[in-house]
Amino acid sequence: MQRRTFIKVAGSAISTLALPLRTTLGREPLKRNGPARFQYALASYSLRDYFSFKKGKPQEPLTDGPAIDNIGFLDYCVEHGFDAAELTGYFFKPDGDADYFRKIRHAAYVRGVAISGTAIGNNFTGGKGPRHESEVASALEWVDNAANLGAPHIRFFAGKAKELEGNPGRLEEAVDAVLRCAKEAAPKGIFIGIENHGDLSDDHMMQMMDRVPSGGIGDWVGINLDTGNFVSDDPYAEIERCLPYAVNIQLKASMKTVGGPKFPADLERVAKLIKDSGYQGTVALEYEDEDPYKNIPVFFKKVRDLLE
Repeated sequence: MQRRTFIKVAGSAISTLALPLRTTLGREPLKRNGPARFQYALASYSLRDYFSFKKGKPQEPLTDGPAIDNIGFLDYCVEHGFDAAELTGYFFKPDGDADYFRKIRHAAYVRGVAISGTAIGNNFTGGKGPRHESEVASALEWVDNAANLGAPHIRFFAGKAKELEGNPGRLEEAVDAVLRCAKEAAPKGIFIGIENHGDLSDDHMMQMMDRVPSGGIGDWVGINLDTGNFVSDDPYAEIERCLPYAVNIQLKASMKTVGGPKFPADLERVAKLIKDSGYQGTVALEYEDEDPYKNIPVFFKKVRDLLE
């Protein structure tokens, strides 16, 4: 199969000039079998302001809705008809041991809720050194946590676009770090999805996929496609370009403007792109707008009606 031998000229201002062209065989699009089909999940990040701690630090939950923990979040998913829960790493106990994660796995199973994955915040584009190694070590710990949790997918951040500007080697370093983690994740049956986070463009995502080997551990690495994270004049084109490599989709109600406020996503258009791509897997709603307790059920109904 012919691989990509060019990079779009249009797009991120730091893509074509800052990153070297690669023409070697890399990660191929996922092979799908049959029509598009979906498992609906809710990301716990959607209720981030109602947990009692976040990223290991205590926080005062908002009072306009019930305070929540991971078990309560599983109950919320049951109440509102989600097939699965995406449990963001920010809201677990920072000192949680293997038994702690297995108890949450047990709680999900007896409720009939799948744990579709977990998600961590990390940065692999800051340049090599002690901080980089610490980021890799933390990510590797989360591979073990995901295994104890029974999560088949972990959302990784590659890093930040601004840190790639003038430092093209850092994209290589980021992918190398992901592959170090994939070497441990693949034998445990855990996918790593690299998110289009930190202003990374579709060009960046494609160049990372070109650096992931075809076959072996590379088969366990793909894109965690966040539909609200592309900041460009045509985010829908960027979504379409990344969909063949998606191992997880995080669907948002809003998108970002270049240098401006968020705007409502054209959900009908996004849903059509997802269906037309033949994607099969989890669609995790990640709600980041106002009044989540009120609006998540409405958002979910609209998404499900559009995808089915």
